Amino acid sequence: MTPARRTSGLSRRHFALALPSALLASGCSAPHQGTGRPGDPIVLTLLSHYASGVLKQALQGPVDEWNATHDRIKVQTKAVEFTDLLTTFMVRQAAGLGADILHPYCLWNGQLVKAGVLGPAPSEHAEEITRGYSQAAVDAASVGGQVYGYPTEVQTYALYYNKRLLREADIDGPPRTWQELEQTAYRTARRDRYGNTLVQGFGLSTADDSTTVGQTLALLHAAGGMFLAKDGQSTAIESAAGRAVFELEHRLVASGASAPGVNVYKAFRSGQVAMVVSAGWWTGSLKTLMGKDYRDVGVAPLPLPEADGKRATLCTGFMLGVNAASKHPRAAWEFLRWLNTEKVNVKSAKVGGKATRMSSLQVSAGSLTGRADDMRTLLGAHSDTNLRPFLDALAYAVPEPNAPGAQQAKSLLRKTIEALWTGQQSVDQALRTTRRQIDREVSRSW
Repeated sequence: MTPARRTSGLSRRHFALALPSALLASGCSAPHQGTGRPGDPIVLTLLSHYASGVLKQALQGPVDEWNATHDRIKVQTKAVEFTDLLTTFMVRQAAGLGADILHPYCLWNGQLVKAGVLGPAPSEHAEEITRGYSQAAVDAASVGGQVYGYPTEVQTYALYYNKRLLREADIDGPPRTWQELEQTAYRTARRDRYGNTLVQGFGLSTADDSTTVGQTLALLHAAGGMFLAKDGQSTAIESAAGRAVFELEHRLVASGASAPGVNVYKAFRSGQVAMVVSAGWWTGSLKTLMGKDYRDVGVAPLPLPEADGKRATLCTGFMLGVNAASKHPRAAWEFLRWLNTEKVNVKSAKVGGKATRMSSLQVSAGSLTGRADDMRTLLGAHSDTNLRPFLDALAYAVPEPNAPGAQQAKSLLRKTIEALWTGQQSVDQALRTTRRQIDREVSRSW
């Protein structure tokens, strides 16, 4: 799933303090690599954040299948919580204990490449990846035009809305433009006589990076804007599109149509938010938690500033790559090709339906991949119609920038957005602060 919280880079002091816990979290002893005798199998380690629940089970299934059918190469999974993942990659690498196969959040790719943790994909794998995945997924798994791994989980952003709340406000359907979005937000918002929020017309939330920044960047892309310049060395948000997004959010908060202090994840499923921008993983969670009330949930493409505008939205994701220091890179890439490109029969699909093991894994956990053909096979004609906008968005989504300072830039942007929402900064101040702080962060030497 798309993470709820992101981690940042390490200072030397924090690096030293984090070392023991990071080694313990991911298992400080190296896996058994064989005796060195002829015929002794290679044992690869795979480090991810699939530490528990359905994700852990979903990954272990194909790993067990591989180990049962391959004598020469074995794979051993290790996992930590997402909040510890970047730290664990960096600390274990410095200690000479890096895993052979890594499953990073693509936002970190530039930092991991700069630190010598990720190695580039061999040309034959890069060609397969470029050919088999959506452009957004390929771009997310690349740094400086070089592909570094197979995209796995891919999340696009769209507009969730409560059909009942819109119907009660005499609104026929979801908004298509920002003007309609504002009107819908104002008409559906409700407060009690004491001024307490009963229903947010448009949900804005300070819950975490994924929510706060994800919503804003999705709207920024819908307006034709970008967060960072193409070279990753400066911010591009101080633009007409960036100003338009900040002004839109400021108006919604100032009018009372949005209440950022409310947890939208809880409030939406309770019928207390009419609309909210979020990623596709949420559909499965809402379906489970809302029960029969899930019938009130609809999903639509993001509204555009103008009706005739070009569609765009945010794309986030993860990938599987190989450690630059792995002693067995060819074996690691062999396993990754099997997991991510070899197609197998899909029981739930029509006769002859096939998909990759990774795509089947992600769909079983309520997620998507960047393989549109696999998604059509796995989701089928009778799947949840709310997934369709997220699948369609693979064709026009824009990935998060992944320059070396991208994680730190994202954390700084979150603070500025929250200052704007809480009235601590005006739109002009927020744009200037964003440019000054983020330009300094992403332009420094990594």
